[in-house]
Amino acid sequence: MSGAEQGPGAIERPALANETGDYWGSDTVALMMREIGLPYVALNPGASYRGLHDSLVNLLGNTAPQMLLCLHEEHAVAIAHGYAKVAGKPMGAIVHSNVGLMHATMAIFNAWCDRVPVVVFGATGPVDAAQRRPWIDWIHTAQDQGALVRHYTKWDDQPASVAAAAESVLRAHRMAVTPPCGPVYVCLDAALQESRIGALPPLPTAERFRPPRAAAPSAEAAAEAAAILQNAERPLILAGRVGHGEAGWAARIELAEALGAIVLTDPKTGSTFPSGHKLHGPPAGNNPSADACTLVREADAILSLDWVDLAGAFKAACGAGPVRAKVILASLDHTVHNGWSMDYQGLPPTDLHLPVMPDRAVAAILPLLRPRAPGWRGYTLNNPKLPALGSGDTIAPADVAAALREALGSRPTTLIRTPLAWASGYWEAAHPLDLLGGDGGGGIGGGPGMAVGAALALKELSGGSGRLPVAVLGDGDCLMGVTALWTAVHYRIPLLVVVSNNNSFFNDELHQDRMARQRGRPVGNRWIGQRIADPEPDIATLARGQGAAGFGPLRRPEELVRTLRAAIEHVEGGGVALVDVRVEPGYAPDTPAAISRGAPG
Repeated sequence: MSGAEQGPGAIERPALANETGDYWGSDTVALMMREIGLPYVALNPGASYRGLHDSLVNLLGNTAPQMLLCLHEEHAVAIAHGYAKVAGKPMGAIVHSNVGLMHATMAIFNAWCDRVPVVVFGATGPVDAAQRRPWIDWIHTAQDQGALVRHYTKWDDQPASVAAAAESVLRAHRMAVTPPCGPVYVCLDAALQESRIGALPPLPTAERFRPPRAAAPSAEAAAEAAAILQNAERPLILAGRVGHGEAGWAARIELAEALGAIVLTDPKTGSTFPSGHKLHGPPAGNNPSADACTLVREADAILSLDWVDLAGAFKAACGAGPVRAKVILASLDHTVHNGWSMDYQGLPPTDLHLPVMPDRAVAAILPLLRPRAPGWRGYTLNNPKLPALGSGDTIAPADVAAALREALGSRPTTLIRTPLAWASGYWEAAHPLDLLGGDGGGGIGGGPGMAVGAALALKELSGGSGRLPVAVLGDGDCLMGVTALWTAVHYRIPLLVVVSNNNSFFNDELHQDRMARQRGRPVGNRWIGQRIADPEPDIATLARGQGAAGFGPLRRPEELVRTLRAAIEHVEGGGVALVDVRVEPGYAPDTPAAISRGAPG
């Protein structure tokens, strides 16, 4: 690799360059990107930001930030999303004009719903029509480009001067990292980027434009919350969107143990409480299980730590009836909604709302509690054991989990993503980075990019050793984004991808199954328009086409552990590996496994 194409690594952050010289408008933006501390910018090239591209390479030397070339704009934003989930700080993404932004919209929506900071840069124009080249500059100019993403970003801007551009970058970063976090978008006029400005004007430093310190609940509110929890006989904690730091993890354990409270966790938000702890309740799942609903109904005090869809959990447990428990909500999520997207969910009944980040609420409540007997009197938790590897003729999703655990052994591992068929009880969470949760928006196609971004951040955190990055993806998700693996291979970002491949958009087969049953129509037709077959895509070959090691397809349980060990060895050597595992489709609890699946052809 040339110096400009070095793999990601620790880079000493140079001082801001304010010396006199021959500068261009885009130089200001590049220097401010360095000033706010963006380590990388993932991008797919485009002429609309050719000025900024030149500044990143020829002014900054492609360091701090370093460019990560991607084969699709959705990958660029998804990589930034995955990076932030691990690193706890944003990296940048750059998309080309309106067309690149349209490609990136799904990934931006994912970051919005997941409350993850991503700083997205785009470009348009020239805004001055007299400066546009014929045809191409006209179709790549928009009157209000930010309108494409305004409903699912925290803020967008199109600065009209060099000074405004410097301030815009500072504000964008501060908006993105101020909780609740989220994506922001800065659109740069191509003419502004390419304007010669001569001497560089004095640029602001980020030191005096930091995000606000996290607020704490008032003493009165903290005392009220502590009293409600202390006096409860059956306190329940719903651990949702919380921080991934070890201090917050330890504080939640201390809180649960001080109260004897049962804790429910949500796979959408990753590791929030140790799954093997005696106070961890039954797996809640994407929709609360029957056992979890029983706990919600029987609790007399509920502390919601920014639980995703608290009203939905109450509706599942109590139907149209009232919630018996006193409800304490610790969340700032109410501050970011505008009505376009319904991702704010239903309005939950709340007796005390602490408008702070959940970790700050826990820190304020803990010192006010007196230790009490653990657990609910008269209630015994009965969590299922982790599934064991089967020995039949076909592979189930649970077999993939069991084989992966056996192949990994005692290696510290981060499970970056899991498919819909992956049950909550398949993987143990003993550290805040053991599970990263979902994509936020519930679409498909972002998994490979998010996996690459998370793997990049894990490589930085571990210094090239330590946590093994693993993503278990569905076949539809992987096929939509498989070219994101090229970026991982190109920049030497180790990553293991396991594809739980049922050759179908199977979630929608189940929807068609339900429709057919409700209408008295043949359920055997549910596969039509869903099955990915005739021919079956060779995903391992597609991975090899990106430079990764491809294994499979595997069709029998006895092949799993041996092949996964070979793939893990490849990743530990610094490579990228994909293992294609053909699984029997999983079934929803209300769908009998005996239903005929039909046959394409």
